Amino acid sequence: MSLTGFLRARWYQLVRLWTIRKLRRQPSAMSLARSNWQRSLEDPTGFYFECFRHFHRELPVEIREHRAYFTRERRGFGEDAFHVMWQLLLQEFRPGNFLEIGVFRGQVISLVTLWSRRAGVPCEVWGISPFSGSGDSTSSYRRDLDYYRDTLQNFDHFGLPHPRLLRAGSTDREAVELIGSRSWDMIYIDGNHDYEVVQQDWDACSNSIKSGGIIVLDDAGLTTNFQPPVFATAGIEGPSRVAGEIDRARFREVLQVGHNRAFQKIG
Repeated sequence: MSLTGFLRARWYQLVRLWTIRKLRRQPSAMSLARSNWQRSLEDPTGFYFECFRHFHRELPVEIREHRAYFTRERRGFGEDAFHVMWQLLLQEFRPGNFLEIGVFRGQVISLVTLWSRRAGVPCEVWGISPFSGSGDSTSSYRRDLDYYRDTLQNFDHFGLPHPRLLRAGSTDREAVELIGSRSWDMIYIDGNHDYEVVQQDWDACSNSIKSGGIIVLDDAGLTTNFQPPVFATAGIEGPSRVAGEIDRARFREVLQVGHNRAFQKIG
């Protein structure tokens, strides 16, 4: 790394730490109660900051330790506030089944399984992923890791029952058949982020989510007025474009936390 690159990285690290400490010291400005979720759509930046503060002040230690584990050694991506988002959604809708498209190393599906155990709510957890280092036009991943085995080992670390996993791309025939095989309570679309693939994922999932069910679309905040702090991102063009094309006669947006947006099927 050049001296300029080193100094830039060091500056970024210091600004990031200063911003985090500043936010953690600020008092809460709003409640995260269901009645206030509309605020996440009107003021997504302010609501995001509340989720960030809630993570560090209110979440149970076990949930914060889960996030810390996946943050170490880059076992998972995402942001602290997203653990709060999942707690809000899971507690409100209490899904009996959950599907994630794009598992990576199992951070989200293990969090859902951990919630299921803590809440005493049986939830059948599924994941569809190639479990390889293959990426897309915006992302690349290490290729020296057995992602399938690693995901199961991460579940073992928390003493959680293994999820049901399908090793496939989300647009492969067996994946499309699995998505269409049942009525889903909650789905997280976080696979290939290229527009054409996200569009196909949304089409398949939107037809299989039950009435009143929730689909969370990752990296979809570019077309909103969310202004991310230095340690967050606003999203990626592909998912953000798909979010803008969602038929609002069939789905209503109920929650936004950073670049993650949750849509509920109507009727």
